[in-house]
Amino acid sequence: MKAAVRSKYGSPDVISIKEIERPTPRDNEVLVRVCATTVNRTDLGVLRGMPLLMRLFTGVFKPRSTVTGIDFAGQIEAAGKNVRSFKVGDRVMGITGVLGFGSHAQYLTIPETKTIITIPDNLPYDQAAASLEGAYYAVESINGVKPKAGQKALVNGTTGAIGSAIVQFLKFHGVYITAVCGGEHKELVRSLGADRVIDYKSEDFTKDNEQYDFVFDAVGKSTFGKCKPLLKKNGIYTSTDGFVNIFLALTTLLFGGKRVVFLPPRNAKAALRFIKDLIEKGSFRPVIDRKYPIEKIVEAYKYVATGQKIGNVIMTMDA
Repeated sequence: MKAAVRSKYGSPDVISIKEIERPTPRDNEVLVRVCATTVNRTDLGVLRGMPLLMRLFTGVFKPRSTVTGIDFAGQIEAAGKNVRSFKVGDRVMGITGVLGFGSHAQYLTIPETKTIITIPDNLPYDQAAASLEGAYYAVESINGVKPKAGQKALVNGTTGAIGSAIVQFLKFHGVYITAVCGGEHKELVRSLGADRVIDYKSEDFTKDNEQYDFVFDAVGKSTFGKCKPLLKKNGIYTSTDGFVNIFLALTTLLFGGKRVVFLPPRNAKAALRFIKDLIEKGSFRPVIDRKYPIEKIVEAYKYVATGQKIGNVIMTMDA
């Protein structure tokens, strides 16, 4: 099978497409023919091995997993003798691991108990893949603050995979949303559920006169210090810059009032079920920017590295 392979950390140029052996499922695993996957900001960090603390999980000196990729959508080709939840022919989507293990390949194996569920009926594979990694982190962010109808939130970075999902999940909970993005994307974020839009290119959102119950930095480009004036008395700030959040979540909790919340990923399968439920209710739709075939994965990574992607970058397979 074809797979995106690298043997060291570095730029997208360290990746190459190679023919490797197709995996065989164990008794508790399924073999999935991957039809679509994503190349995202997390993939880029894992590829570079940055921040360095990440290497405690991905390999200190070189990557433990040579095949890149975090999420997948595809069809089950074979199932181990002990598998009960899935059968051959099922359309499935899932996450191999939050730090990237093996979905940028034409086939992969995964235990049935891990983060894999069936795809909603009639949802194309590319849209299924776009409903995974970014949306998963968005669900975790929402679960960390437990929003209620009538509350107010500001979301910075609403055109990314995470931010565009956060907007929709907040809207599902009845939250009033101020979205921060480039003005050219104003109509997109309004269509996702934003009530108000701030164009960061012409206005500093941290100087906004409104106050919020929550501030979500979905791109990790701001700080708690800058956003603290935007928060109400007991307001909550959260960011995708997780390593910084761990320290701030501990220290701000000691003093009460405005605080940072950071919760490590928990029940990923439950998060995917929530996403699937909202898709079926028509309350969530993933945003797709571009699509690349697996042969152009280096080009896909380089585009993600520009920081200009809107929503998700999809990579398609041919098996």
